[in-house]
Amino acid sequence: MRDSLIAAAFQLFLERGYEQTTVDDIVTLAGVGRRSFFRYFPSKEDVVFPDHEQCLDDMTRFLAASADSDDPIARVCGAARLVMRMYAENPTFSVQRYRLTREVAGLRTYELSVVWRYEKTLGDYLRTRWADRRDGTLRANVVAAAVVAAHNHALRHWLRSGGEGDPLAAVDEALEFVRSTWSPAPAVDVPAEETEDVVVVITKRSTPMWRVVREVESSLGEG
Repeated sequence: MRDSLIAAAFQLFLERGYEQTTVDDIVTLAGVGRRSFFRYFPSKEDVVFPDHEQCLDDMTRFLAASADSDDPIARVCGAARLVMRMYAENPTFSVQRYRLTREVAGLRTYELSVVWRYEKTLGDYLRTRWADRRDGTLRANVVAAAVVAAHNHALRHWLRSGGEGDPLAAVDEALEFVRSTWSPAPAVDVPAEETEDVVVVITKRSTPMWRVVREVESSLGEG
């Protein structure tokens, strides 16, 4: 019944327009009552975004299952990939919804609220993981926003193309940019014999160069 309501709604949205379609029109085409519609969807807007609640739940569980040894940034990138996978499962529907939201201002506002919830979910996880850092909150907010921006960049490019190409490969490339930018570089051990002493000499600008050289040599024990 839920799928029938979604199919009926989009058929009418495409034929008549979103604003011109009522809930009564949708349930009549689907052959069900109004009570059945509201059992699945709180509003007409929700029938346009029927899969986001489940995706948010999946993302929350995915992050909650993270181990302490997991890289937090890699984990939130993996969570964002779940969202792209949701879109990729039904390219035709995803493209139709994208075009519809571009035409209806109210749906764009609704979509922004959904995106904000994804970003908040990522940020909450990162703030918990970085609670012991002095810059933990700032870092979490910035990284969460960067992950969402990278995901949306790949998603919109794919949707504008009409669903052509591999959206998962595109989002992986975008998310790798975030991961490589914000993940700390691995420490590199340098053998002791390859290290060199650094000598800093503080002197007046007017000091003759020969005196500066003498001070350096003296510091190195060569004078």
